[in-house]
Amino acid sequence: QVQLVESGGGLVQPGGSLRLSCAASGSISSILVMGWYRQAPGKQRESGASISSGGSTKYADSVLGRFTISRDNAKNTVYLQMNSLKPEDTAVYYCNVVVITPESTYGMDYWGNGALVAVSS
Repeated sequence: QVQLVESGGGLVQPGGSLRLSCAASGSISSILVMGWYRQAPGKQRESGASISSGGSTKYADSVLGRFTISRDNAKNTVYLQMNSLKPEDTAVYYCNVVVITPESTYGMDYWGNGALVAVSS
């Protein structure tokens, strides 16, 4: 199995910064894609940012220019640097990975348990 451990959530003032991390472990042959989704109460879970194994990134319009996603392949870890935070960024942020395992013949999707980010004055 694959486990994802998220860290870095918390309370921050509007305009502040926060850095999330997500470390993957387990029987992983390779990680194809790593990304961050977020879900506010009563809202649909939405994509925030993703990064491929080759380093290609994609951002939602709502976070473009403020958030930066990166990954450390040696550590199987993905990061989300969140700057200029707004109250509307308040949500539970979920790490998502697509991995190849020794048992899989295709990419498998795994989710972290979520990290709460609260942006409030």
